[in-house]
Amino acid sequence: MRTAKFQIGQIVRHRFFPFRGVIFDVDPTFSNTEEWWQAIPEAIRPSKDQPYYHLLAENAETAYVAYVSEQN
Repeated sequence: MRTAKFQIGQIVRHRFFPFRGVIFDVDPTFSNTEEWWQAIPEAIRPSKDQPYYHLLAENAETAYVAYVSEQN
């Protein structure tokens, strides 16, 4: 298990998608549903064995909660 690179309260930007957010929780490894993970296209599906961040995220249109792997 790795130590998370980012901490609660930090503002981060997604590597590929146009949104940013503030971290409000951290999971040491993937802790969402298998259905959620399988819905990500295989070519860009991240490994489960890394920290995942719960973000209060925003883009140009709206604010929402996002669940993002550390690599992204």
